[in-house]
Amino acid sequence: MEEPAPPAPPALRVVRGDPTPDELAALTAVVLARGAALSAVGEPVAGPPPVPGCLRPSLHRPAGAWRTFPR
Repeated sequence: MEEPAPPAPPALRVVRGDPTPDELAALTAVVLARGAALSAVGEPVAGPPPVPGCLRPSLHRPAGAWRTFPR
């Protein structure tokens, strides 16, 4: 006889507080509806927004900068 597969990790985790089962059900419904709406539109569901080039750190390092790196 085969052993049952291990249970999947929970999709949501309560970090702080003590929500009621009704509150958890409402939160789950909102998250699932939001994910379904975004995937139906074709927008990416997750990921950070792109960073404009003017906010990216410079790749230029002055001469001798290698000496300032921690060891």
